[in-house]
Amino acid sequence: MQSIEKKIWKRALKIIPGGNGLLSKRPERFLRDNWPIYFSKAKGIQIWDLNNKKFLDMSLMGVGTSTLGYANNFIDEKVKKNISKGTNTTLNCIEEFQLAEKILKYDKFADQVRFARGGGEAMSFAIRLARSKHKKTKIAFSGYHGWHDWYVAANLKNKKNLNNHLLKNLDPLGIPKELKDSALPFRFNNFEDLLKIVNTKKLSAIVIECGRYNYLSKYFVKKINKLCKEKKICLIIDEITTGWRETNGGLYKLLGLKPDIVVYGKSLGNGYAISAIVGKKKYMNNANKTFASSVAWTERVGFTAGISVIDYFTKKNVSKHLIKIGRVIKKGWLASAKKNKIEIEIGEVKTIPTFRFKYGNDNEKLYTMFTSLMLKEKYLATNAIYLSYKHNQNDIKKYLASFEKVLQKISIILKKKSLLNKIKSRKYNY
Repeated sequence: MQSIEKKIWKRALKIIPGGNGLLSKRPERFLRDNWPIYFSKAKGIQIWDLNNKKFLDMSLMGVGTSTLGYANNFIDEKVKKNISKGTNTTLNCIEEFQLAEKILKYDKFADQVRFARGGGEAMSFAIRLARSKHKKTKIAFSGYHGWHDWYVAANLKNKKNLNNHLLKNLDPLGIPKELKDSALPFRFNNFEDLLKIVNTKKLSAIVIECGRYNYLSKYFVKKINKLCKEKKICLIIDEITTGWRETNGGLYKLLGLKPDIVVYGKSLGNGYAISAIVGKKKYMNNANKTFASSVAWTERVGFTAGISVIDYFTKKNVSKHLIKIGRVIKKGWLASAKKNKIEIEIGEVKTIPTFRFKYGNDNEKLYTMFTSLMLKEKYLATNAIYLSYKHNQNDIKKYLASFEKVLQKISIILKKKSLLNKIKSRKYNY
């Protein structure tokens, strides 16, 4: 008998393209059949599905948005209080100014801030600012930076250009052909790749992330700082995922990067919609010259959440906690893998612990098996964890015990190739 969730999902697929609006939350990306689809409530790191079955989130935590935990009382009470006084009126909300001032305290390189709702549109705005300043179209980039035309245009020249940045063989449907050769990808942390682009193309901007699995190297940081200064190229740092996790503000500060524009999202709102474009005056001034506007950008909920998040981060020293918990998890992973003679490697990023199996073509099957077995242990688990302040030592101890149990089973599967061959990998439809 089908669960109520599966019945609803089948109906959703008929009336919503893909079943929902966010690829990262589609159940087939985790498991083919058994992944919970809808939540009824969430608190801390706990999520209940429509059948009131409880799981502990040791995976995406709202795709990196809930760094302070689901339904954080401090944030939610501040938001509720302001909602009762009106959210979007004919006049401006003071919280927009207040949030801008708070952010600039931590981003000393910057002079001004503009806000949006989502990370993708904020990145698109940042690209617009760079192009308007330098009067050049071409952008070099590494990593994932949203769904907008400027970015997906990379696949107009070759459908494989975004394979290592977004999705494999993504078809750039609906993207104007005139944008061909305007977005130029290079491999993460590979300065030689970037230099080839710079030497052959006139760029407005270079867009990078500080890290996902690993960090940018000291060599790359030193070289790109010098390059952007000498060539007068706008350096845009996408901190939508990394911002407000390892330090108050952007990870770029810890790595020594010298940006012209930094973009924040996700953690800044702890589940509420808010993003920020933070930059030098010479770029931000053009925000009033190029048209970018939305009534949704001026409601007070996102600003209130952002102010409260920053207050919480500074008061609780959230980054210190995330780094400490991340260290414990990585140590536990390595110990379990060694004990069960399973080959894995661990990513460098401290507050988003990630591991990778090292079994070539069998990796996807192993990730599927891992997620499936952890689900039986009542965990939403993948090979990456977006840590939150609500992940505590006791949670991690119990999780690592289940991790150990699951790796024992995986070690048996690895020894019996026939069992491994029966596993059906996850789907990646979009």
